[in-house]
Amino acid sequence: MENKSQVNEFLLHGFPVTEELRIIHIIVFLIIYLIALIENLIIITVIVYSHQLHSPMYFFLVNLSLQDFGSISVTVPKSMTNSLMNTEAISYSGCLCQVFFLVFFILSHFFLLCVMAYDRYVAICNPLHYETILNKKACIKMATSVWMCGLSYSMLHTGNLFTVKFCSSIINQFFCEIPQLLKISCSDSYAAEEWILILGSSLAFILFVLIVFSYVRIFKAVLQIPSNQGKQKAFSTCLPHLIVICIFMVSGTFAYLKPISSSPSTSDILISMFYCVVPPIMNPLIYSMRNKELKMAIWKLILNIFSNTLPQIFQFCVV
Repeated sequence: MENKSQVNEFLLHGFPVTEELRIIHIIVFLIIYLIALIENLIIITVIVYSHQLHSPMYFFLVNLSLQDFGSISVTVPKSMTNSLMNTEAISYSGCLCQVFFLVFFILSHFFLLCVMAYDRYVAICNPLHYETILNKKACIKMATSVWMCGLSYSMLHTGNLFTVKFCSSIINQFFCEIPQLLKISCSDSYAAEEWILILGSSLAFILFVLIVFSYVRIFKAVLQIPSNQGKQKAFSTCLPHLIVICIFMVSGTFAYLKPISSSPSTSDILISMFYCVVPPIMNPLIYSMRNKELKMAIWKLILNIFSNTLPQIFQFCVV
């Protein structure tokens, strides 16, 4: 497909370019990225190596951690690299790659949240058939569908951006974001892209309705549980997922429905960070704080590591 854009590279005007602020930016983003990396790697490692966690809920949680790590890796490393090299430039192809992978991970994330809501619905409303409905084969099919749906929409979205003409190269954000790209596009070139966005919005609304329907049924079933212990256990597995959904929905809605300002805006940057940087850090904490099984598995893995490494270190020091 012929590239109709006259722009060879974009300039990311997300953060001020003074020396002091560049250093703060690099340090803060490095800390955020390392925390997200460590947290999600711990979640994945613990679930993979703990046989008691080999259930559908934790299988989907591994996929969620992979998506969180992927989404933050799309934006933060490039932003740190630009600050380190004292530049704001990103190539045309690099910008579209950011859009492709960010849309891929975020939409896959949304699909997965819907699947996880269905998992909780079956576990609480139909517990006797839980293992039959969500068997290993069904879980793999659902996870594959989640990734493939995100990939398909992302390919459609990014492929359509190749037809958009850009009348400016300045992006008032620290990464390539669809609302900002549409703001600098020529007025007669993004009609098709608007239809893609309408399709995505309609799809997101349908998924949101399904999630709401699942949780209405879940809470009705939980309130009918006679024992307080049973209610507490049900809420402990549902509330983390519900909090994750609320953070993702609220931040994403503000980012894409808020009017884009004509100049660099602190609110635009903060909202964008809230939906693409904060969730990868918060999701592992939310799930591990409310989940006793996961916390026990984490401590068990830590103790096993120390029990295996300390004797070797001691033996090495003696020798």
